[in-house]
Amino acid sequence: MVDCGEGPGAAAVRLTGRPVSAVRARPGGLAEVMLAGGHTVMVKRGEDPGAVAAEAAGLRWLTAAGAVAVPEVLGHDEWWLLTELVPTGRPGAAAATRFGQALAALHAAGAPAFGAAPPDGPGDAWIGRAPMRNEPGTDWPHWYAEHRVLPYLRMAVDRGTLRPGEASVVERVCERLPEVAGPPEPPARLHGDLWNGNVLWGADGPVRLIDPAAHGGHRETDLAMLRLFGCPYLDLILEGYQEVAPLAAGWAERVAVHQLFPLLVHTVLFGRGYAERTLETSRTIAGI
Repeated sequence: MVDCGEGPGAAAVRLTGRPVSAVRARPGGLAEVMLAGGHTVMVKRGEDPGAVAAEAAGLRWLTAAGAVAVPEVLGHDEWWLLTELVPTGRPGAAAATRFGQALAALHAAGAPAFGAAPPDGPGDAWIGRAPMRNEPGTDWPHWYAEHRVLPYLRMAVDRGTLRPGEASVVERVCERLPEVAGPPEPPARLHGDLWNGNVLWGADGPVRLIDPAAHGGHRETDLAMLRLFGCPYLDLILEGYQEVAPLAAGWAERVAVHQLFPLLVHTVLFGRGYAERTLETSRTIAGI
């Protein structure tokens, strides 16, 4: 295993075989590294060896769909991921519509099962800095409860962020999921962590997606996460999506169901403020 104390410049030299002329640190364990000849790459140090493998596999799986644009994976090992550098620009209406259309095509590329990991990705993956287990299932409501809601509920209770009595509200939602999940859908190929910060509006036009927690899931989950934290031109993104793959009737009423998973992840990672929002959402879904 490579020493995780290695710097991004040294990692880039080792993984590309090319000298480095400059390194510019960025927040979040990122660095822009200029290689000899003027080509600049993005270098990211992972929090865990499994996280790097999962992210690289996820980016390749999204690329294979031929739908959304993602940064090309240029190399990786246990601790370091090298990708192309994406020049960013300003959000725009036309790009938003095209992104919605591309996202629909990505989802339609499908997955072998709910919870399926990318073909060469580990089952034990990550969403942000939280562990995420990719365990295949065939029935979305039961899979979603068992593998996306309850694990984070237990973590939140164990950490004292949610009280045991409050957990019963979320458990009640899990019991109701077969009633509120809407009509059955095939597993979609999800980005999996589709909040605004992972949507890069490219200076060259296309929107690119970064930092996936890719897996097979319900397509409404990606869309609900976009809405959870806000995204420029969201209405146009949804319009573009609907042009390609119309959503099932009642999808807007199911947004809260799909937001429960990322809200619980944020409760685990960031504390009581998200716990309150999780409980409010759960009460809405449960009708109490």
